[in-house]
Amino acid sequence: MKLGFLIRGAGRIPSPCCGKDMLVIGTKDRKAVDHSGQMKVYNIRRLRCINCRAIHHELPDFLVPYKRYELGCIESVLTNPTNHTVPADDSTLSRWHSWLQEFVDYWVGCLISIMIRTNQGNIPPDLTSEVSGTALQRIGRLAGDASGWLARIVRPIVNINLWVHTRSAFIVQ
Repeated sequence: MKLGFLIRGAGRIPSPCCGKDMLVIGTKDRKAVDHSGQMKVYNIRRLRCINCRAIHHELPDFLVPYKRYELGCIESVLTNPTNHTVPADDSTLSRWHSWLQEFVDYWVGCLISIMIRTNQGNIPPDLTSEVSGTALQRIGRLAGDASGWLARIVRPIVNINLWVHTRSAFIVQ
């Protein structure tokens, strides 16, 4: 049995591309699996920027773009690889770990760029060095290592339109 939820943001939603207002142009169902293995269906809004005409989907903080499990599930597995209760098969768990390793340098770069753009505090030294620790340690120095660390990196990167999708695509040349 699938549970359905209606997702709506409160207030003005600026375009991540240019900061202008966006208009609602429809909705879309988005499925995600929670910690219990329950498939949930979220009805999210499709928005179009009035300036650049780009289309965006309004995702709640507990969803990661292009992932089919809720953010808490993914974070739990990445934080505690051997001690979690997420009902996912081994290949999914392995893909999540590979995803973290593949994108950690990019995410660190994005977060540093955001910190520089917004004049936020001191940037920890040696974050781009290979000797600076594991992927989680590097992310932890920027976003903290307490619960919710994945949401703290996903949201700012998505909101300035730097999130890279990980789906395969065919390019016609």
